[in-house]
Parts: sequence; C-alpha cells; structure tokens
Amino acid sequence: MNDLMSIAEARRRLFERFRPLPHEKVPIGEADGRVLAEDVSAAIDLPPFANSSVDGFAVRAGDVASASASAPVRLPVAGDIPAGATHTTYLAEGQAARIMTGAPLPPGADAIVPVEATNFKRTSMGAPLPAEVKVREATSPGANVRKAGLDVLAGSLALAHGTSLRPQEVALLAALGRSHVLAFRRPRVAVLSTGDELVEPGSSLRHGQIYESNAIMLVAMVRRAGGVAIDLGIARDDLQEIVTRLDWALREGADLIITSAGVSVGAFDLVRAAIEQNGAIEFWRVDLRPGKPLAFGRYRDVPILGLPGNPVSSFVTFELFAHAAMRALEGRSPRELPRVSVTLEEAVTSDGRESYLRAQVRREGREFQARVLEKQASSVLSSLAAANGLVIIPSGVREVAAGAHLDAWLLEE
Repeated sequence: MNDLMSIAEARRRLFERFRPLPHEKVPIGEADGRVLAEDVSAAIDLPPFANSSVDGFAVRAGDVASASASAPVRLPVAGDIPAGATHTTYLAEGQAARIMTGAPLPPGADAIVPVEATNFKRTSMGAPLPAEVKVREATSPGANVRKAGLDVLAGSLALAHGTSLRPQEVALLAALGRSHVLAFRRPRVAVLSTGDELVEPGSSLRHGQIYESNAIMLVAMVRRAGGVAIDLGIARDDLQEIVTRLDWALREGADLIITSAGVSVGAFDLVRAAIEQNGAIEFWRVDLRPGKPLAFGRYRDVPILGLPGNPVSSFVTFELFAHAAMRALEGRSPRELPRVSVTLEEAVTSDGRESYLRAQVRREGREFQARVLEKQASSVLSSLAAANGLVIIPSGVREVAAGAHLDAWLLEE
C-alpha cells in the first residue's frame, strides 16, 4: 500500500488546484443554492419602522398604568391602523388606536395592548371601529412593539462573502430589498462514460453488454451538488473517440471533466492515455476501497477526474473528490456528508485500505447502530441503493470487532 496516496493528501492536493469561478448577477428568486460573491450590507433597517407584533390597540403606557380586570381604563379610539398604512394620526394623551399586526406604531404611542387584554373581541377585517375601548391590563413602554432595526440595522453586515444561500438567506435578502445578488457561477461539469460493453438504457442487450448507469448517476450527482451537467454520452474503447468527446467538453465550456472507467491498467483503459497525450496526470491510485484507480490531472488545461468504472467506486470517489472540486469552484470550503459515530452490530474486515462500507444505520436513543450490508463488491448497485450510510474503516485496519465504534457518513435522501 506504500505506493497509494492517502485520501486526505489527495483531497488536499486536488482542492488547492481549484479557484472560485467568476461571479454573475443572479435574480433573488433564483439564488437558492448559490454562493455569495459579495458582502451584503443592509441598506435599510429591518424592520424599517417600529410596528405592532400583535392585533390590539396602540396606547401610551402611562395612560393605562393603573388598568386591571376589576378597574379597566376607558380610552376613546381615535382611529384605525391596518398593516400597510402609509399615513397615521398622531395619538394624543388619553387616546387609543386600533392596530393590526405589522402596522406602523403611530406617533405618540409607545406600547400595544393585545386585543385579548381589552373588552373588544372582534378582530376580523372590517369590524366596526369602537368609540372607546376598555383596557384591562397595565402595560409598559415598548410592550408588543418591534423596533426599527430589531432584526438588522442599516449599514450592518447582513450576509458575508462566501455564504451558501438557503431559502432562509434568500428570504433575508428579499426582506432587505435586494432583487439581485452577485454569486459565483455554477460549475459546468462534463461527464463521460467509456466502454465497448455499454449501451443506453432502453436498447436491446446483446451477450457481453450491460446498460450504462455510471454517467446517469454522475450527472444526477453533479446536479444535486449544484453544478450544470454536460452529458458527453458513451465513448467506445477507441483513443480517438475518447479524445473527440473530451474536446467536446472543452467546446461546451466545461470547468471540470469527470470520466468513468478507463484509468486503470487494462489494455483498453484509454482515458489515461488520452490525458497523458493531451495534458498530464498529477496523481493516480489512492488508498481507498472502493475506488483505488482514481486519476487526477489536466486535459488541455481543464481539470479532469478519472473515476473508476465500477459503479460503487464511482459513487464514493465522486463524493470524496469531485464534490470537493465543485465546491472549490463555487468558493465553498471542502465538504463531507454528515458524519456520526456508530456501533457495529457485527465484526467487519478490510484489506487495509481506507474503506467505505455500505450499511444500514439506525438511531437508538442518542446512539447510532450500523449493520454492514453483505454485498460489498464495488460492482453491486443493489446494496448501494439499500444503504443509508457508509461505515469508514481507517487505513491500516484489517479487522474491527462487533460492538466497536467507527465513523459513518449518512447518505442524503
């Protein structure tokens, strides 16, 4: 195993080869999943004005300081303040105004009495405005009032450069009035599958042929990772055809090329030859099971990752390496699937490489139990589909007893 590069070293070397892509202006409605390429400072206070957090009556707290259920304070109602009101009447001493949630606090008022603390029970839209209201509870200045800038103050940093935008961050940007943001461009990732034995799903199979599944899986993984997938189809075991399809990726503006199969030591493993003739391989073979024959280099100055041909190996190496490269292109930090400590239900063995074993992980109280699935060959897709986790056996470890604790990745649903 001495000639195999560690996974940590391979990831480090790969990640440092990528730089964030240029940024572009993105409509706020399309910003979910993107990465900010700017600091966003608040142009306004949020909320932009003091407003009511409840339906009730705006008052001066001093006017109702003595109010109680047995001795309510009567106040004349000077007006109505619905949400969205742009004009409001100054509230004089000894007056109240009916107010809705989100409506601006009228000048002169300093508190809101909830409708439940009054004798007025009709809160529906269009209910007649009462001439007076009985306030049955004392209140204090600021009660039920959301101050201007309570959430975000104008001029403050709302979101920092490099923030990954989720629906909640998008909502904050919209609330601050941003219609567009600067975000790093999504990486364009070309995917090529190679092999004379491969045919498209839906075709008739001849003896010795199998349906292509790797590229379909990898294209889906690229899209799940936030990239723009360029499907290069299937290349036969012909050096010129492989070169032609890789050149197609360049014409399509690929930021990264991912190939499946063709990078091992077989007589027909021609992807490696195509890379070496038109670029360079930086490293090859990693201390990984499944997925040892991984190649990384450049094809005509475009980064290229040659993944193994067995489907589970392609899946694992994509998660470990291709996903990291895509994150670097988007200005993100390296990412791994969620990791938990699990207790093994049965003893497991390994060949000494860092191993990622398909498993069923379940939670029991505060702990996780893991049952490693029986079929672990890198060609077996059924156990990958059945797994919800990958149990990680460290490099150099060949046997792990039942009841031992290991880390496991939780696969996304």
